[in-house]
Amino acid sequence: MSKILKILFIEDDVIEMMKFIRVLNLLNYNHEVIDSKNGFDAIQILTIKEIIPDIIILDLNMPKVNGIEFLTLLKNDELLKYIPAIILTTSNNPTDIYECYKIGIAGYIVKPLKYDDYVKKIQKTLEYWSVNELIINENNQCTEL
Repeated sequence: MSKILKILFIEDDVIEMMKFIRVLNLLNYNHEVIDSKNGFDAIQILTIKEIIPDIIILDLNMPKVNGIEFLTLLKNDELLKYIPAIILTTSNNPTDIYECYKIGIAGYIVKPLKYDDYVKKIQKTLEYWSVNELIINENNQCTEL
């Protein structure tokens, strides 16, 4: 049975945010999306630990705190480090990919140019994470083990 996910979507481009929401609507997904414009704001959301997402989808190139800086902070937190983080970016730079996997990401997706390809990648990603086994932490929120 597929779960409804709580997704923290970190993206500074409003058009990209709208595209992601449009894809969810197109696919009839009822996932809850918490949006953040950059890594700094996302850390502020996560620090209060009232909202613990099931997965985090984020861009790399953002103001204030970029994706790699955000991931480093995330993976150094004892509770938050278990949240699967998936990169969704235009960068196919091998150095970026290596650095992100070294930090401990769950996946790396390069944004395709064609909208249909974007829809397919988002669909496959969310289908996987909505059937992946998650555990309940002490805050009664789902996180990856």
